[in-house]
Amino acid sequence: MWILSRLIDRHIAAYQANLVETHYAEVENMYQQMRGWRHDYRNHIQTLKSYASQDDMDAIRQYLDALDTDLSAVDTLVKTGNKMTDAILNSKISLARSRQIKVLADAHVPVALTTSELDLCILIGNLFDNAIEASMELPEGERLIRVYMDMKNTQLYMVFTNLTARKKRQKENGRFRSTKGEGHGFGLVRIDTIVERNHGYLNRGSEDGVFSTEILLPQDVDIP
Repeated sequence: MWILSRLIDRHIAAYQANLVETHYAEVENMYQQMRGWRHDYRNHIQTLKSYASQDDMDAIRQYLDALDTDLSAVDTLVKTGNKMTDAILNSKISLARSRQIKVLADAHVPVALTTSELDLCILIGNLFDNAIEASMELPEGERLIRVYMDMKNTQLYMVFTNLTARKKRQKENGRFRSTKGEGHGFGLVRIDTIVERNHGYLNRGSEDGVFSTEILLPQDVDIP
């Protein structure tokens, strides 16, 4: 029993270390985009000055429109109302888009939640990682992830849906197996454990070409 406990603790420690490393890489990806924009700032100013010296207002407007579009790509992608949720969602969306995966996100979350930030980070991180992994099996142009989060009365509701190259997945002993093969699937267990510990509801669905995970987490929050 003692050996089993040590193995589980070691597995959890390795998992959490990998989670931190992954999130660091994702945030760094966002920072690189912002640094690149700042690096080009002087060039943009010189170009606009050149157009201004020629009184070419049409060129200035077009250039400003292009800059606005470019800046929007490195601005905060999703603003849910909850800082922790924004941080993890935006880092994952940035990672997905860097891999040519289209992400459609509609998320509204109260500022205060009774679900711990660590639990929320693990849930969203694993749901997104699973969706990204499945999406990479599809060719570019067909990859799509949908994210929806909102309150349903006093419960936080979230659903992650992604297109997949696989046919309808079958359950074994009431659960979907990880597509990573034997020895993997720890993230799925972590999701199940967190939902159960928070007295929530979880449902996974698989149809031809589509996989979705639906979660409800009870909250003790004041809804404005």
